[in-house]
Amino acid sequence: MHSIESVSEREQHRKARKAGIASFIGTTIEWYDFYIYGLAAALVFGKVFFPADMDPGVATLLSFVTLWSGFIARPLGGVIFGHLGDRIGRKTTLVITLIMMGVATTCIGLLPTYAEIGLLAPIALVLLRVLQGIAVGGEWGGAVLIASESAPKGKGILYAAFAQQGSPTGNLLATLVFFGLSSLPASAFILWGWRVPFLLSAALVIVGMVIRLTLEESADMQRLLKQKKTAKLPILEVLRRHWLIVLLGAGTLPVIHVTYFKSTFALSWATKTLGYSQGTFLSIIVIALIVQFITQPLGALLTSRIDMRKAVALMVLPEFILMPAMFFAVETQVYWIAAVGMCLATIPHAMFYGAIGGILARAFPTRVRYSGLSLAYQLCSLLVGGATPVLAQWILNSTGSIKGVAIASASYAVVSLACTLALLRITGFRASDLSSAERADAEELHGRECDEASHQESSEEPRPQRAMA
Repeated sequence: MHSIESVSEREQHRKARKAGIASFIGTTIEWYDFYIYGLAAALVFGKVFFPADMDPGVATLLSFVTLWSGFIARPLGGVIFGHLGDRIGRKTTLVITLIMMGVATTCIGLLPTYAEIGLLAPIALVLLRVLQGIAVGGEWGGAVLIASESAPKGKGILYAAFAQQGSPTGNLLATLVFFGLSSLPASAFILWGWRVPFLLSAALVIVGMVIRLTLEESADMQRLLKQKKTAKLPILEVLRRHWLIVLLGAGTLPVIHVTYFKSTFALSWATKTLGYSQGTFLSIIVIALIVQFITQPLGALLTSRIDMRKAVALMVLPEFILMPAMFFAVETQVYWIAAVGMCLATIPHAMFYGAIGGILARAFPTRVRYSGLSLAYQLCSLLVGGATPVLAQWILNSTGSIKGVAIASASYAVVSLACTLALLRITGFRASDLSSAERADAEELHGRECDEASHQESSEEPRPQRAMA
């Protein structure tokens, strides 16, 4: 018996590792596609897709508005692919989102400019950005779930961190590509150089597809499909029965979107206002992303080992000070001060991001988990993520000072901490214990198995023989 259990455990760990690695690679490619748009919006889209005689500050603001359109579309992607993921499975849905993202990103790299086709250029840019948003809106929830649902008992948060690592890796990859292109003459970069990162997406998507097609569906989803207990309209069930969890889940996430303060907005501000060269500030972002990649999994480890309320407080509270301080560090225009300031501001929200995917996955029952998780995440992306660089640029344009931006960035940590603590009061405080949703799932499964066993026993009972005359 012991050897059989050992083989079973080894097989589960093998599947869990495979799901985690596949989630990491897939999300890396998806986030690479999503982040290169933000970098291009900060550096070049204002010049390429809007009139040459437009005020540079206004052109940059409009460029960030096109960036926001992708975030506006993300809840739609969460609803569409959340429905498919809860109805037909996680794997198929993730294959579709990867193809959609790759096609949209490659097409952006082929778009004509405003000088060539006029107003049609920004319109086409927005439409493709919307497709990107729909794709990533469905991607994140599925990637987190196929990793966390495949994990051994009590390790869902740790395995969900595999999918979360795709964000800094994709961002780092995108930034390195733009950093490599920063050595081009400005005229060459504007003419064709900015297109290269988008066209590279086609090759990356092929790699991602090969890996995703070898994935196995998560055990939780296989059970639901086998028992034919999937929800007919998952999104309606989420809104009717779990709306509070969705709102609190969305409220946990603002602090992870400070990344758009320090990458997208800060890149534009530093290069266009403070006088940093494009290559210099991109190198600072690269250093911060390496720090994020290294420290992010520590959040999942910390959350898995101590009371999650204490872990969240330890991760989020420092950001209230470190994020505003980053702007003043950058403003010194001293390279090492700016780099240290950005790295310190990165650590708290990186660790929190490493843990929050698994925390939110525990909050919803399996039958609507994809829809609930995606809706919570993308609702915050709509209201906060895409609006962050727009808000920051508007404050800067209006006041001419970075102080208002620094104050706004600190408020994100306050909201996230309050909502996460409220969510944990409902779901549970320790990662090693089943959450309230997981306990409900276990009870439902146990009841189902008992019913099936009872039915089988009754069907196997010998029929009474008819008395002989």
